[in-house]
Amino acid sequence: MGNLVAIVGRPNVGKSTLFNRLTESRQAIVDETSGTTRDRQYGKVQWGGQEFSLVDTGGWVVNSDDVFESEINKQVSIALEEADLILFVVDVMNGLTDLDAGVGNMMRRTKKPIILVSNKADNFNLHAQSAEFYGLGVGDPVNISAINGAGTGDLLDIIVSKLTKKEDDAPLEEIPRIAIVGRPNAGKSSFVNALMDEERNIVTNIAGTTRDSIYTRFDKFNMNFYLVDTAGIRKKGKVTEDLEYYSVIRSIKAIENSDVCVLMLDATQGIESQDMNIFSLIQKNRKGLVVCVNKWDLVENKEQIVIKTFEKAIRERLAPFTDFPIVFASAETKQRVLKVLEIAKEVYERRKTKVPTHKLNEVLLPIIEHTPPPANKGKYIKIKYITQLPNTQVPTFVFFCNLPQWIKDPYKRFLENRIRDNWNLSGTPINIIIREK
Repeated sequence: MGNLVAIVGRPNVGKSTLFNRLTESRQAIVDETSGTTRDRQYGKVQWGGQEFSLVDTGGWVVNSDDVFESEINKQVSIALEEADLILFVVDVMNGLTDLDAGVGNMMRRTKKPIILVSNKADNFNLHAQSAEFYGLGVGDPVNISAINGAGTGDLLDIIVSKLTKKEDDAPLEEIPRIAIVGRPNAGKSSFVNALMDEERNIVTNIAGTTRDSIYTRFDKFNMNFYLVDTAGIRKKGKVTEDLEYYSVIRSIKAIENSDVCVLMLDATQGIESQDMNIFSLIQKNRKGLVVCVNKWDLVENKEQIVIKTFEKAIRERLAPFTDFPIVFASAETKQRVLKVLEIAKEVYERRKTKVPTHKLNEVLLPIIEHTPPPANKGKYIKIKYITQLPNTQVPTFVFFCNLPQWIKDPYKRFLENRIRDNWNLSGTPINIIIREK
């Protein structure tokens, strides 16, 4: 699992600009899925052979127009608790403010590595002014200009040098790692407890090499897997649970450590924006997905038609990715709790699906012939051959054709859907690659 780097600072110092600069300059890694507004607050960065996740905590503050000191303090304390490294951003044009000093006070008390980033240093005269930030007592200011990118390479070098090279703290055995995620109050804890309570002794804790990724080995009912603890499923953190960015940062860790995510929804609430945020994190990390509608015991009308409507609503909200299992369960009454796990295990197995090349071509080529990619500027696009790449994280299919650059996303989705129609890949993401023959 990679390191988590958090960007903190008072409003308007350029946190989001810095976030965009560090993630977007490596376009390949930032997966632009449209969807939730908050998507832009989480990305992966690769630099010098290291990869880390970057979170802009400021982006999760509610009504950020008037961020009060307490909000910033909450945001900082969460970052200090959860991240491996903090980027403390200040604005050299505006100089040192009381709010900066307040954040600095919190920073000085932590053992975590901190990099003081003096932003908006667009010219050398401003560099000299950054000297006043030494007064914060958190080390040397690094001068950058996020808007034009000056100094960001040096900043990345410093970040990477301060991050510990983490060995993969995946547990030793090749068995599924399942994370239960969802917003607070969707019933994650009661779900986990419903699994655990039966016989406490079957559950063994394996502390990962990092204190935050604790895998709980679950071995009964012919099931054998690790439950990825969303650090705090069992212990309530110091911070009140309702903070959106808190649960998001927690989810990031659990999702990155897992193979399959069980997204818990509250049957009495429907899908809310925060569920969408967590869903898009699962998508970005290319993890398997099972949607579990919890608290089903509280829904009065359980007729088939209600279930169908519910399912349809969920798939519409999460489109274009709609091919995933949905289970209606209740942690309270333990109804279908094991079913959720069985299905998660099936999804894990499906990630390993291998479709023989001759089958792919036999089934898909006629379909493609019937609905070819739209011609572009009078040029016809011909897909001639399809194969699946071996040993990939998720099933990855390569379509060879004469003009790969003309095949756009809608057609790729069409191809993905035809693959899903013919092979059961429910719950697992798949990659479609178009290459020149």
